[in-house]
Amino acid sequence: MILINLLPHREERRRQRKRAFFAGVGLAAVAGLVVVGLWYSIVEQLTSNQASRNGFLGAEIARLDVQIKDIANLRAEIDALKARQKAVEDLQTDRNLPVYLLSDLDTQTPEGIYLTAVRQNGQVIAINGIAQTNERVSEFLRNAAYNATWLEKPELIEIKASNQQLANREQRRLYEFSMRVMLKRPQAAAGADAAASAPAAGAKSS
Repeated sequence: MILINLLPHREERRRQRKRAFFAGVGLAAVAGLVVVGLWYSIVEQLTSNQASRNGFLGAEIARLDVQIKDIANLRAEIDALKARQKAVEDLQTDRNLPVYLLSDLDTQTPEGIYLTAVRQNGQVIAINGIAQTNERVSEFLRNAAYNATWLEKPELIEIKASNQQLANREQRRLYEFSMRVMLKRPQAAAGADAAASAPAAGAKSS
């Protein structure tokens, strides 16, 4: 027996296809909303975590800024204390400089030279004197340059011949001179002594 379907099967298939299409669209929309919701919640969580991290970092930076400021203040106080300490040490060492100066002048002034004036202005020493010959003045300059412990950089300012009357009323031709020399600091003098003693020690050992 042959069965013949007289119903409009084409329209029924179209309706089924429409229902399936709309069902798929609905499922896709629901899935999309779920994905968007999950993504939004994840972004919100990450934003909240980053905000908490930023707050923690800001608090730590503020605390470190306070510590850095305290350290800077401490360093400034330490530098000020070091400067005062150095000033006190310089004053203590400078008290002995006139003694060192006179000792060096007594040692390095050759015979035939008489010093008439010695003036100190800081580290600059102005010396006036009378010499029997020019050679005596040259020797004095060499001694101050190479042999003195506390003197350095001697400079002859002026030398002139003059007739001087001695105690026995004898007229004699002498040389008046003025020179300038630098006075070493104690640290520089100690370094010069160490440098001078090193070659001597090497020569003895050899």
